[in-house]
Amino acid sequence: MSRSEFKKLIEQYHQNKEQEKRIIPFLEYLEMVKKDPSLADLAHKRMYKAITGEGYELLDTEKDVRLRRVFGANAKIKSYNFFRHEFFGIEQVLQKLARYFHSASLKGEESRQVLFLVGPVGAGKSSLIEKLKNGLERTSPIYYLEGSPMRVNPLCAIPPQLRPEMERLLGVEIEGELDPISQYKLDVEFEGDFTRFNVIPSRFSVKNRQGIGMVPPVDPNNQDTSVLIGSEDISKLDKYSEDDPRALTLNGAFNAGNRGLVEFIEVFKNEIEYLHVMLTATQEKRIPAPGKHGMIYFDGVILAHSNEAEWNKFKADHTNEAILDRIVKIEVPYVLELSEEIKIYQKIINRSDFNAHIAPHTLEIASMFAILTRLKPTAKCDLLTKLKLYNGDEVTERGQTKHINVQELKDEHPDEGMSGISTRFIMKALDNALSDSETNTIHPISILDSLQNKLKEEPLPEDLKEHYMHILKDILYKEFLKMLETDITKAFVHAYEEQAETLFHNYLDHVEAYVLKRKVINSKKEEMNPDTKFLSSIEEQIGITGSAADGFRQDVMSYISHILRRNGELHYNSYEPLKEAIEKKLMASVKDITRIILKSKTRDAEQRKKYNAMVKQMISSGYNEESCEAVLSFAANNLWKD
Repeated sequence: MSRSEFKKLIEQYHQNKEQEKRIIPFLEYLEMVKKDPSLADLAHKRMYKAITGEGYELLDTEKDVRLRRVFGANAKIKSYNFFRHEFFGIEQVLQKLARYFHSASLKGEESRQVLFLVGPVGAGKSSLIEKLKNGLERTSPIYYLEGSPMRVNPLCAIPPQLRPEMERLLGVEIEGELDPISQYKLDVEFEGDFTRFNVIPSRFSVKNRQGIGMVPPVDPNNQDTSVLIGSEDISKLDKYSEDDPRALTLNGAFNAGNRGLVEFIEVFKNEIEYLHVMLTATQEKRIPAPGKHGMIYFDGVILAHSNEAEWNKFKADHTNEAILDRIVKIEVPYVLELSEEIKIYQKIINRSDFNAHIAPHTLEIASMFAILTRLKPTAKCDLLTKLKLYNGDEVTERGQTKHINVQELKDEHPDEGMSGISTRFIMKALDNALSDSETNTIHPISILDSLQNKLKEEPLPEDLKEHYMHILKDILYKEFLKMLETDITKAFVHAYEEQAETLFHNYLDHVEAYVLKRKVINSKKEEMNPDTKFLSSIEEQIGITGSAADGFRQDVMSYISHILRRNGELHYNSYEPLKEAIEKKLMASVKDITRIILKSKTRDAEQRKKYNAMVKQMISSGYNEESCEAVLSFAANNLWKD
C-alpha cells in the first residue's frame, strides 16, 4: 500500500470511531429503528444473523459420490461460511448449532433454553464458543440508553401503554424492561419523560466485558452470586438507602452479557444452587438484583460447556431435572473423517511459526492414528476399512467394492468420537518430532516414532495403551509401507500417470470386445481377438482369476457405461478396483529392479542414473533431500522382504 492508502485507511478508522461516540436523541433513535428494524433485534436473532450473514454452501450429496458416502444420499448439509476456514469435519454439529439459533431467533422454546456443548477434551467446544464471541464482536454496534450499566435496549424505556401503537409505527416487537438504575433515572431525574434519554452506540467486546460475560468454575466454598449479578456497594449505603438502586454495582456476568451472551465454563463444576440464577435467566428472562431489589430483565444467549464425565454425573442426579429440562445439548465429538482431520493440523501449523519441511503422508499418518483411536470395533469390517469408509473412500477387496452402509456403522455406536486421542496430543507429537530433527524436517517415520514415545508417557490404562500401540506398530506401519511403495513406484516409473492411463485404455478396449464378443482394432487397423492373457495379467493383481473374471469384466463395463451416461470423463482411477489392479501391475513391473537399486550398497552407472532420477522425482512430488533419504533408507530395510 502507498502512504496515501495507509492514510485513507487510518482516517476512515478514526471517522468510524467518532461516529460510534455520537450521542443520539431518543426521538432520532426511533426514526433510525423505523428505517432499520434490525436495530431492535434480540440477542438470539443477532447471533443467528452473524452466523448466516456470510452465507452458506449446500453440500450436494446427489452429485458428489464421496459426500454421498459420508452423509447419505438424501442428507441436506449446509456448510456455513462463518465457520468454514476454522472448523472441519463437524458440519452436522454446526448445522445443529445454527438450527438452535434459528429457532431461538423466532422466539421459539430454544430462546428460553441454555445451549450446552459437551464433548471430549480438545474436540473444539471452547473454540466454537470463541468463534461465536468473535462473531459478535464483528457485528454492527448496538444502541443503548446512556448511563445504563447493562446497555439496555432504548425501546425498553417506552411505557407499556404506548407499546402497541409504537410497535405498529416502528414495525418491531418491543420486549423487556429497564434496569433499576435507568428506571430510577426515568422516574426521578426525567420525571417519567423517556424522550429525555440519550442513546449511544456500543460494540461487543470480550476484553471490555461489553455484551459478553464469562463465568469460570468457582470453588464451592467461595461461591458468591455477585460474580453473576453484581453487588451492593457498601460504601454507598451511607449515602443511599438499601432499596435505592444507586447503591447497586451491576457488573456481574449476566449484567455484562445482557443483549449478547454469557459463557459458563465447565458449568457443572459449580454447586447446583449457583446455577439457579442461570435457570431463572433462561426460563423467565430475568435475573435477581443484588440485595433487596427485585428482578431485572435479561436478554442474552446462555452458552455452557463441559466434558462428558461432568455431564453424565450431573444428569444422573434426579434433583437436577429442572435445569436438564432447560438445556439444548449438542455433542461435539472428535472428527472421524481423515481428510478433515488433516485440515485441522494444516490450519494450526499455518497459524504458527512452524516452518519445518513436512514430507508427504506425515500429517496423514498422524491423523490416521488419531481417528483409529476414536473408532469403535465392528464385526462388519476392520478399523482401517472403517476409517476409509468414514472418509467417503471406495474400499475394495479382491476386486470387489465393499458395500457397507456407513450410516449403519455409525448407528452401531452413537457415542463414537467421544473418546480417543485428541488433536493436542498429535500436535505435541509433531512438535517433539521437530525438536528431535537436526534438519528441520519431519516425515512419517519420525512421526511414528514420536507418537510411540509420546504414548509411552501418557497416563492411560494399560489395555488402552496396548491397543493404541497395536494401531501404531501394526496397522499404521503396514499402511505406511503401502503408501511408500506407491510413492517409490510412481517415482521410478517414468511418466507414471501416462503409463497407467495407457494400461487403463488398453484394458477397456479389450474388455469391451470380450464382453460384447467383438474384435479389437489394433494400431495397424487390423482386427484381432481380445487379449485375455493381458486382461488376466491385470485382474490377477487383485485376486481375480478363473470364473470370477467374467463377473469382474461385466462390472467394469457397467460402471464405465454409468460414467459415460452422466457425461463423466474416464481416467485410470475412475473405478477403484481397476485402479488398484493397474497400480499393482505397474508396481510389479518395476518391483525387482527397484529392490535391487534400493538395496545395493554400490550402484553401477545405470543403476545410479535410475536412482538419481527416482530421487529427483520424489523431491518434485513433495519430499526434500533429508526426508527422501530417510524414507528410501527405511524402504531398503523394510519393503519387499522375502
